[in-house]
Amino acid sequence: MNQRLTIVSLLTIRTTNQPTSGRTPFVRTTCAWLCLVVSSWVGIQPVHAAADQPSIDPKPVPKQPTLPPPPSLPPTPASPAPIDATPPALKPFEQEIPSAAFKFDMIPIPADETKKIKPFWIGKTELTWEAFDVFVYRLDEGGPDAPLPDNMDPKSDAATRPTKPYLPPDRGFGHEGYAAISLSLHNATKFCEWLSEKSGKHYRLPTEDEWEHACRAGAPAEYEYHFGSDAAQLGEYAWFADNSEESPHPVATKKPNAWGLYDMHGNVGEWVVSRDGKRVVKGGRWDLGAPDAKITARSEQDHSWNITDPQIPKSKWWLSDGSYIGFRVVCDPEPKKDAKPEQIEKPELPTVPSTKP
Repeated sequence: MNQRLTIVSLLTIRTTNQPTSGRTPFVRTTCAWLCLVVSSWVGIQPVHAAADQPSIDPKPVPKQPTLPPPPSLPPTPASPAPIDATPPALKPFEQEIPSAAFKFDMIPIPADETKKIKPFWIGKTELTWEAFDVFVYRLDEGGPDAPLPDNMDPKSDAATRPTKPYLPPDRGFGHEGYAAISLSLHNATKFCEWLSEKSGKHYRLPTEDEWEHACRAGAPAEYEYHFGSDAAQLGEYAWFADNSEESPHPVATKKPNAWGLYDMHGNVGEWVVSRDGKRVVKGGRWDLGAPDAKITARSEQDHSWNITDPQIPKSKWWLSDGSYIGFRVVCDPEPKKDAKPEQIEKPELPTVPSTKP
C-alpha cells in the first residue's frame, strides 16, 4: 500500500510541476487520466473530487438498552442429610415388675458378627427375689389363692406358675437384694414367658454364646476371666469358695465387668440355653473354686441338686438342694410377637433435617 501511495504522489508531482509550455493538450489530458486511474486503484480520491463531494458522517451506533438484572432465584435447598441405615444403638432401660414397686436394670450388649450374635439386653444383676416373688406368689393377680382372670387360659404361659414351695426358697440366706435361688431351668424359662406376656417385650434366657460374650465384655479371647487371667484378683469381682463363707451374697456388691454387669463370676450359677442341649449353668458359684468361675467353664445339672426333694416325681419347678442356682434374663430388641400395641415401645429413629430455605 505504501508503494502505491508513493507512485501516485510522484505522478501527481511530475504532472503538476512541469511547465505547461510545449505540452500538448493531449499529453496533459493523458497524464491527468493516468493519475485518476492510479488513484482509484489505490483507493485515494483526487483532491478536486473530494472538494466537490460532501463529507459523509459515519452512522452513529445506537446504544444498547440497559437490561435490568435477572431476577434472583431462590437458593437451592440443601440436600437432606443421608439417613444412616445402621440400626440405632440400644440404650439401657428399667423393667418394671407389675404389681410391685420394683424395677431392675437392663444393660445393652453389642453384637458380635464373628459369632453371629445380635445386639440384646441382659440383666445388670442376677434376678432377685423382689422380681421373682410376684411371679411365684401371683401377686400381680391378687395372691396365690385368687382365681384366674376370666380371659386367661389356664394353660397359657402367663397362667402357668410354680407350685408353692414347701420350704422357704431362699433357704434362710437372705431375701431382699439377693438372687433368687433353687430354681429349675423350667422355672426360669416360665418366668421369662410370664414377664414377656406382662411387658410386651421378648424375654428369655441367654444362650451360652451370648452369656460368654456378655461376660467377656470385649476382653481379649485369651483372658480366662473378664478382667484377665490372674485368679488372685477374682476376689475383687466374685463371691466364690475362697471368700463367700459358704453363703450367697446380695447382688452387685463386687466390681462389675467393663460393660457394667455384676456377678458374672461367682455368687450363683446362671441358667443358659446350652450349645449341646444339656441343662447347663455358667459363671461359677459361691460354693465352687476359681477354676469353675472362668468364662468358658460350665456346670451340667446333677441329680444332687434335687436329692432331698420328697416328691415323686421330683419337682419340675424347684431344686431342693440347688441353693446356688439362679438366672439372669435377656431381652431382644424385637417385641413379643403377640404383644398388644400399647405394650410396644417404638425406638427413637434419626430425624430428617428440614429442606425449607
